[in-house]
Amino acid sequence: MHEYLPILIVGGIIGVFAILFVLAYAAIKNKKEAIGFDRNMPDGEIVRRLMAYARPFWKDFLLVLVVMVVSIAYDIISPLLIGDIEEIIKDDFALSSLFAMVAVYAGILVVSLVCTYFQSIILQKTGQKILSQLRLDVFTHIEGLSHNQLNQIPVGKLVTRVCNDTNAISMMFTNILVTMVKNVFIVLGVLGAMLLKNYMLTLMVLCFIPFLVLFTVIFRKFTRRVYRRVKDATTDINTYLSENLSGIKITQVFNREREKLDDFLDRSRALKKAKQQQIFVFGIFRPMVYMLYISSVLCLLYLGGRGYIKDISFLGQTISSGTLVTFYLFINKFFNPIQTLAEQFNMLQSAFASAEKIFSVLDMEPELVDEPDAIELDEIRGEIEFKDVWFSYIPGEWVLKGVSFHIDPKQTVAFVGSTGSGKTTILSLICRNYDIQKGQILIDGIDIKHIKVASLRKHFGQMLQDVFLFSGTIRGNIVLREDSFTDDEIWAACKYVNADHFINRLDHGLDEVVRERGNNFSAGQRQLLSFARTILHKPAVMILDEATANIDTETELLIQDSLEKMKNIGTMLIVAHRLSTIQHADNIIVLSHGVILEQGTHQELLQKKGRYYQLYTIQFEAQQQALRAAGHRA
Repeated sequence: MHEYLPILIVGGIIGVFAILFVLAYAAIKNKKEAIGFDRNMPDGEIVRRLMAYARPFWKDFLLVLVVMVVSIAYDIISPLLIGDIEEIIKDDFALSSLFAMVAVYAGILVVSLVCTYFQSIILQKTGQKILSQLRLDVFTHIEGLSHNQLNQIPVGKLVTRVCNDTNAISMMFTNILVTMVKNVFIVLGVLGAMLLKNYMLTLMVLCFIPFLVLFTVIFRKFTRRVYRRVKDATTDINTYLSENLSGIKITQVFNREREKLDDFLDRSRALKKAKQQQIFVFGIFRPMVYMLYISSVLCLLYLGGRGYIKDISFLGQTISSGTLVTFYLFINKFFNPIQTLAEQFNMLQSAFASAEKIFSVLDMEPELVDEPDAIELDEIRGEIEFKDVWFSYIPGEWVLKGVSFHIDPKQTVAFVGSTGSGKTTILSLICRNYDIQKGQILIDGIDIKHIKVASLRKHFGQMLQDVFLFSGTIRGNIVLREDSFTDDEIWAACKYVNADHFINRLDHGLDEVVRERGNNFSAGQRQLLSFARTILHKPAVMILDEATANIDTETELLIQDSLEKMKNIGTMLIVAHRLSTIQHADNIIVLSHGVILEQGTHQELLQKKGRYYQLYTIQFEAQQQALRAAGHRA
């Protein structure tokens, strides 16, 4: 029995490591709630949902499987061929026999390489198709979320979901999953060949497998934890960058670069710490797998060395030098796939962590959905009615309290009041950006909840104070990527709202480049472009929310002229702090703290000498003081 003592010593050392890891796992497992170790979504659920994206391409994966089976023939047959070559060389041999064996070996290698090439090409094409569909689903789902939901999610986090996280999943389809299947086939094939060659040596190798499974299960828990931390830290940095790069001008104005840099460094250190934990985990896992491989090789060489590489007996079976060479290669082929899985385990965990975050977005139920019997509206007259409408962004904190009013088709109605009175909220509710808690909102006598959201919004044109322009060209920002408009129609819309004055002065006209957020145009120019965009799409109801604020006097005159023309198109709803811009409105509704105080025409409200009269008097006196001050300076 003493002749097997070295093997027992090796087994004892591995056993000690196994006990230490089990104790460490038990200690961590008891504290999982405290350290965020718990799993939000089971791996089985993640795999099931990901497979739904792969199912349409099952023929491609089946073809890859067939090619893969052919390619792994090299891994199974090559050790046997080399073992046979060893036996030929050991005895008297004919050179022709050696050449024949080498030719067979080379042929199998070439076939394996060709199959591997085609396997990679097919997988990359299929993986990109799956990636495109996944990104499309995520982006489309985000578009369907309500304003309230989008306000709760940082933009940087959504960008990470659509770009970074989907890339990690693409790696799983193009590399990890196929490698796993291939390695399973290799392990099974090599195991079968080993059993046929020498089942007792095979049993010796299999003695190491329970430890390999144990180490994999234990470190799987650790890797899931550290990868979630890496993903969270990465998302945090992306979110921070998205927000602060957009607001970098404010940072510079208030000289807060040092403070923002410190915040960024804190987030970078958090990511560094998470990465270090990841490296530490795999710095233990990989060597442990390699240790098992080396231990099995040492045991094999010890058994072979005892007979000085001559034929010896081990548990009733003969070990020749050819058998020793074959098993040496088989052990490498047996542990190498498992070692590869260990190397790629981090990518698998990354893909699962990314998938979990993507599905958390896809699982968000849109707050605004069409009713089953919602109707399409081909056209609307523009009649709007609020019936006892109550609304709050935060439960219990009412922004609108029993608001009721009626707007006739093609009327121009203005909403005035102090900040927070509910003016902008009313405009958002008409477009159904939010759902009300009580009451009814009617368009042409139909409750807007009975109208499909897309059908409702296509009849509205919104011109806001903060105009958003996309990177591209002026033409693209006016037509919004629709190809059904001709240049004549675009120019007609621009002329209608007086935007042609500055467009004609540009070098490239409608094809002038628009930089990010339109920062190469003035506020007034951006506003005129938003007017042209609205007019071109011919809305039945136009909404202007502080559209004339923060612009120069010359541009304001152009905009006022545009507004007079636009009144003839359809119903117009205006929110403006400058009361001079709404004096010709058909109806002015005065709000305060979510309640309508009074309504009527400009003259009617002045005669009442109520809240509107107070606001108008204050603004008129402020304008007179400004004019007197300007006169003194002159």
